Amino acid sequence: MTTPYDALILLSFGGPEKPEDVIPFLENVTRGRGIPRERLEEVGEHYFLFGGVSPINQQCRELKAAIEADLAAHSIGLPVYWGNRNWEPYLADTVRRMRADGVRRAAAFVTSAYNGYSTSEQYVEDIVRARAEVPGAPEIVKLPVYCRRPGFVAPFVDGTRAALAQAPDGTRLVFTAHSVPLEQPGRELYVAELEEVAETVADEAAPGVPWALVYQSRSGPPSQPWLEPDVSDHLEKLHGEGVRSVVTVPIGFVSDHMEVKYDLDVEAAGKAEELGMRFVRVATPGTDPRFAALARELLTESLSESLSEPLSEPPTEPPTEGERP
Repeated sequence: MTTPYDALILLSFGGPEKPEDVIPFLENVTRGRGIPRERLEEVGEHYFLFGGVSPINQQCRELKAAIEADLAAHSIGLPVYWGNRNWEPYLADTVRRMRADGVRRAAAFVTSAYNGYSTSEQYVEDIVRARAEVPGAPEIVKLPVYCRRPGFVAPFVDGTRAALAQAPDGTRLVFTAHSVPLEQPGRELYVAELEEVAETVADEAAPGVPWALVYQSRSGPPSQPWLEPDVSDHLEKLHGEGVRSVVTVPIGFVSDHMEVKYDLDVEAAGKAEELGMRFVRVATPGTDPRFAALARELLTESLSESLSEPLSEPPTEPPTEGERP
């Protein structure tokens, strides 16, 4: 393959890997937003339930290895790097290593599938900011979003079909995604893409089964309007309608990180148990070979230079953090 890139970088959110990392990590996530220490400690308890370790970094290591194997199987000899927004390996440190290795132009594959500010544009800002910290940094091009791609959708279809095959009659499908503030830029496109993916998965895996798109993991002051309904509120609504079994499909996420393991597997599953409802959660794409292949597919397509724009100028002022604990 002839490529305009000499490296690929996996760009992700990051997460703590030991208990003493938890509060510093949350401080990174919320920097500049005035979140009280007690709120950070409250959210930190979610991590301590899992030994103070977020699954996301290990998932990124495994995804990086899967991408490397896929590239090698297709005779694409690009090195694969990995950098995070909020924890080690920090993106700027990875960019420094890329510069030292002689990388001149890299493509970035982001662990977020949708358009929107916190799901896409904030990662563009991360790249620009990291490059501004590293004199002589390589050019980095963010590859396009991929929520409609079979490599992202097909694992959800297969998982949903398998879960429903074991479910009783009357089971409902509940698609979940991260909530965002209603005033956040790009919110309309984000919702439209989620609705499209949910409909695709439902049509392919469970034609005729009733479904709904709901949201999870919201934060911020109660007075601030966010996307609704919340998954736990929706479970209560279904229970009131006599529904006794749900299959939950986290289509807003690419891996089983903390917002899936806690917000769904602990909080939502606990709500379902309280209501006497059967609750099954479908896995995210993770390291499914079809998902790992997406990086190569987007990289190959970007040879036309028409799918992404190079990033070269730093922002005129620091962006506001868009992710929340």
